[in-house]
Amino acid sequence: MKGIILAGGLGKRLYPLTRITNKHLLPVYDKPMIYYPIEMLIKADVKEIMIVTGGNNAGDFLRLLGNGREFGLKGLHYAYQEGEGGIADALKQARDFVGDDKMVVALGDNIIEKDIKEYVDKFKKQKKGAKLILKKVKNPKEYGVAVIKGKKIIKIEEKPQKPKSKLAVIGIYFYPSDVFEIIDKLKPSERGELEITDVNNEYIKRGEITYEILKGWWMDCGESKDALLKANLHLWKNKNKKENSN
Repeated sequence: MKGIILAGGLGKRLYPLTRITNKHLLPVYDKPMIYYPIEMLIKADVKEIMIVTGGNNAGDFLRLLGNGREFGLKGLHYAYQEGEGGIADALKQARDFVGDDKMVVALGDNIIEKDIKEYVDKFKKQKKGAKLILKKVKNPKEYGVAVIKGKKIIKIEEKPQKPKSKLAVIGIYFYPSDVFEIIDKLKPSERGELEITDVNNEYIKRGEITYEILKGWWMDCGESKDALLKANLHLWKNKNKKENSN
């Protein structure tokens, strides 16, 4: 199982904080944002990891993370995405690294409370297709929303004006290696990007997708400056609470 962390983009929603650095290098309480997805994958026993980044500050990841030894990794791999081609285009940069293996893909600005090992273990046993992680949210209009019928996802709607559920697709995806064949056939959306929602809808169309409901909290730190601040405060309070209880 390979781990892919997508950490590209210009972070325009966080300007001017991101004018001279990549948003995934910004601090979230006591460590850089990019540390959280790395640690999440390692806890799930996914130790072959590639970071896909881009922009003018890509070299800062190498200066910060080096070869991954700080995290107990034998090595850490890097790939560069030219331009802003979307999440699916960023994932495509990891094609040679993944080979014929399965993969877990994580957006570098998402932080969760619990580990994902149980989902990783389930996906290893899954014979074909993809797996998504969903979480009930208060503002589903801001996310890709899963439309559920019975126990199956029948569609993903991207930022719908009238959401049919409150189950958002969070930034953790599980794919087999044939995901790259799907990406190859995608056409850019109206914003000129290859959309991960289109990838997921193709697996739904094939009847080859499963899902899990995330346990614990989830935060999208790159959504806005308010979201970044809330993440910092939440983790600070959470750590102080644990220290005071000991």
